[in-house]
Amino acid sequence: MFGWRVAVFGGPEVMEWVEMPELVPGPGQLRVAVKASGINFAETRMRSGAYIGQALPFVMGMESAGIVEAVGPGVTSVAVGDRVFGRARGSHATHVLFDEVHTLRLPDSLSFVEGAAIPVGWLTAWHALVTVARSRAGEKVLIEAIASSVGSAALQIAKWQGCWVAGTASRDDKCARGIAAGADAAYNYKTGNLPELVRHDTNGHGIDIGLMTIGEETAAALFESMAAEGRIIMYGSTGGRQVCFNLNIGMRNLQLLAMSISSSARFIPESMRSFRELALPLFASGKFKAVVDKTLPMSALVEAHAMVDSRTHYGKIVLVNDF
Repeated sequence: MFGWRVAVFGGPEVMEWVEMPELVPGPGQLRVAVKASGINFAETRMRSGAYIGQALPFVMGMESAGIVEAVGPGVTSVAVGDRVFGRARGSHATHVLFDEVHTLRLPDSLSFVEGAAIPVGWLTAWHALVTVARSRAGEKVLIEAIASSVGSAALQIAKWQGCWVAGTASRDDKCARGIAAGADAAYNYKTGNLPELVRHDTNGHGIDIGLMTIGEETAAALFESMAAEGRIIMYGSTGGRQVCFNLNIGMRNLQLLAMSISSSARFIPESMRSFRELALPLFASGKFKAVVDKTLPMSALVEAHAMVDSRTHYGKIVLVNDF
């Protein structure tokens, strides 16, 4: 068994392919032979030492898809030979341990690459919109970083719910791809006046739900774009970005709701349950589709991290196990 390990914080070059001890599933766990794994922006912060609470050494990766090789005591929902996907630390490896509660059966119609592109981004977006914001048809949603895996997932979820959806990005080409993917509007936050554009496109109403992740650079513009009684859902907090705001937002009764799927007590009983019941059939039917920008061999993880650091991709970069 092998995996990409980080023993010292730094750039992509600090990741090393090393042999690992045999993984033996404990109670409620299963060992999965990894076929594909998704890359997340948070990993670059783990690797560099900017991710809150990350200890050394560790094996890279947060999500994967593969085949169950062994199950631990008490596991009943999956069996050896099943195709599965889910969130699992240490996924950039030949094998990884899944917790059963985070394990999802991979629909027959989806490839391992598609499965590996779903867990972190889609479950974050689902938890934010469905569980935390309780978004409803007709509401106006603004998604920061619409080109990210979370952003591209949130766009599909919000449109499925019947919302008007806009997004922001740092480049015009990413805005254009957001529009092509179904967004009602997309704004370059580097060049445009977001509050003015939002007021124009919403006929003065403003944004009911704002998904906030970029931080200080865009916070003021997002707050100003919100409608009265609007909800701002903040995620990506493990990166340690700072946001300052004036308490006068209380005059418009804005709600600031911070979230993390890693620590939320509502995630397993609410979001995972509703995702299994509602989202998985939509993936199986093709209504939902994870956006995969590039597929690379797992041996190219260093190159893939350099791509993520450059912020030039749209959606997800997925590694296919070539070891």
